[in-house]
Amino acid sequence: MSRKAERSPMHHRTVPYGSLFRREPDTSDSFIDLNRLMTILMRRARLIALSVVVALALGVLYLVFATPLYTAMTTPQSSQQADTRLASAIEILKSGRLALRVVDDLDLSQNETILNPPQSPVSLAKGWVKSLASLGSGGAAPSAEAEAEGRRQKAAAMLQQGLGVERVARSSVVAVSFRSPDPQLSATIAKAYAEAFFAEQLSANVHASEQASAWLQERLADIQQRSQAAALEVERYRNENGLTAARGELMSEQQLADLNSQLIVAQADAASASARYNQFRAIVEQGPERAVANATIPARQGDNSIVQDLRGRYNAVVKREGEITRSFGADHPQATALRAEKEDLARQIYQELQQLTASYRNDYDVARSREISLRESIEKVAGSNAEANRSSVQLRTLEQKATALKTLSDAYLARYEQATQQQSFPIAKARVISDAGVPTAASSPSRTLTIGLSLVLGLMGGGALTFLQEMRERSFRVGNDIRAVLGLRPLGYLPLVGARKERAQPARPEDGGADEGDVIPFERMTRIVLDAPGSAFAETLRHARLASDMMLHGRESRVIGIVSALPQEGKSTVAINFAALLAASGKRTLLIDADLRRPSLTGMLNPAPQAGLVEVLLGQAAWNQAIKVDRRSKLAVLPAGGRMRGGEVHHPNELMASAGMKRLFDELRQTFDYVIVDLAPLAPVVDVKTFEPLADGFLFVVEWGKTPSPLVRDLLTAESRIEAKIVGVVLNKTDMTALPRYSDFGAAEKYRSLYDQYCTDSVPPVPARQKSAPTQG
Repeated sequence: MSRKAERSPMHHRTVPYGSLFRREPDTSDSFIDLNRLMTILMRRARLIALSVVVALALGVLYLVFATPLYTAMTTPQSSQQADTRLASAIEILKSGRLALRVVDDLDLSQNETILNPPQSPVSLAKGWVKSLASLGSGGAAPSAEAEAEGRRQKAAAMLQQGLGVERVARSSVVAVSFRSPDPQLSATIAKAYAEAFFAEQLSANVHASEQASAWLQERLADIQQRSQAAALEVERYRNENGLTAARGELMSEQQLADLNSQLIVAQADAASASARYNQFRAIVEQGPERAVANATIPARQGDNSIVQDLRGRYNAVVKREGEITRSFGADHPQATALRAEKEDLARQIYQELQQLTASYRNDYDVARSREISLRESIEKVAGSNAEANRSSVQLRTLEQKATALKTLSDAYLARYEQATQQQSFPIAKARVISDAGVPTAASSPSRTLTIGLSLVLGLMGGGALTFLQEMRERSFRVGNDIRAVLGLRPLGYLPLVGARKERAQPARPEDGGADEGDVIPFERMTRIVLDAPGSAFAETLRHARLASDMMLHGRESRVIGIVSALPQEGKSTVAINFAALLAASGKRTLLIDADLRRPSLTGMLNPAPQAGLVEVLLGQAAWNQAIKVDRRSKLAVLPAGGRMRGGEVHHPNELMASAGMKRLFDELRQTFDYVIVDLAPLAPVVDVKTFEPLADGFLFVVEWGKTPSPLVRDLLTAESRIEAKIVGVVLNKTDMTALPRYSDFGAAEKYRSLYDQYCTDSVPPVPARQKSAPTQG
């Protein structure tokens, strides 16, 4: 993040210092960061483990105090395969009516195991609460009958609670189980349920058969009466309309069929007679001369032996005549006699053909007359049959009605006989394929399930607590948090000091005594960089100095403000040690306590100063007279003011922005290489904002794991001029032991133990007598 450089009255800038090292916040938002997730799990492992242990302990307590329950199971098989019927059977087994039947069969209304089973502590507590709630409601005592019925209903309700009914896979088998503290009682009730179900099924079948028989009998009588009436109506209508039937057909229809058959035969006979007659007539009409030549046709078609004999004799005479004529000539007497005989035979043949023609004419006339007679009979019968057909339409309707009623009557009669037989021989539609045995081991509570569930719930609870803890985590833990939230450069970690109590140690000679005015006896915590120069604390401040030198390169004198967002973040301790580090390196360094509202640095000076920054700004003292110098580190310190009391400076922000303040820093720049200014917190007051034009850079101090990151982000976003001058951010009061737990795998914080090998000194603890001092700003 870069912004246009701001100009100060004393120096000109072209590039904001923060832009040299600042990195843009990481705006990537991956769906699941496995590395970070593993880091969180490792960091909260103790919390998750504690949650699991508590859950397991509760599970063990449940197993210890829970009443063991035994489950007995019987498996009846139903012959009904339809899913709806099996579902109905299951609901019947679960019904209250069947439960009451089992209660009555086993006399369970007097069984205390059923009525008052052992209860868990939670159930007992609920019972006590209900008892206390019912104490105030008075009423008349119930009668003996009502009390007995109440016990009976309660026993049935308890049976329904302990009953389990379910279908076995997709089969027709139903598993019936019952849970009870008594294993023998569980088996007895499971068997009783199967027997009660069978009895209930038989009773339902008998009752249904009785109802069906009564209804069928009533319907059968009505249908038979209607069928008989329909049959009588058919016969009456047939008689009224002359629709006499034989072999299933009307007489008129049979007569018409016979006449049609006869007509066909008569037509064939007439045609045959006509053909014969026409042929013989044509032969006769040709004359006697040609009749003999054509006599072959009638001779073949007719069955006349005379014509055939005459024809044979004629042919013999013609043959003989031919032979005589060829042998003796035509005038031979024998040839003449043969010609006379031939002529006589021809005459006889012609006469015979005339007789046959007349006979065939008579046959034709008879066949034709019969054909005409049959046609007249058919026309007469057809006219009467048309009227019968119109009447037969209504007849067929009546016959169909009578037939339907007869069929329905027969069907109802068969169903009635079947219902009567079922009523006489009731058969159950289910059977038991597995009897309920006495259970030998408790089915509830399950140790494996309880422990497994406790483990899972413990993990879930630990995960939920971890989630809540992480959601509450809104502070800075690692350097990546600084980069991601603020977009600034992290300069390192300052370990938490003063955590262990020790006895006071004698002051070293180089510390000086209280009576030496030119030596300031700082609290030991303000000398960490001097007492432990090889510690991680000092190394972090060296990193901060390096960053300051790089960003403020080219300036002979540098004014650096030490600032924090909130009070008690340790900025004063950082300011003292940072200034001491610079002074110990040979740089002319001045430390100014500019927190005029709570001057914690001034309170550490012993003896108390007589003059300070307030007196210098008010013109009551010169700055070189108010400065105190530490002989060991050569650090010059300008306190806030001499003998300051709360409330004496009412408007410190006006002093910070005064012209005297500007003149003072112009003079200090001419004398010192570094001017370190301990400023008031940024959030509660405006002192830092008024001092900003005089500063070259700011070192921002954040308390590790405590300072809210949204607060710091909002403050710096609102104060862009201050943000642009921030050299870097130091995480103070860091728990170096817990630090690796907050970093990702492979991050630098994971290798702090290796880095410590290069730290030759450890941070000295603060003595117990110094704990009351405001040592951390």
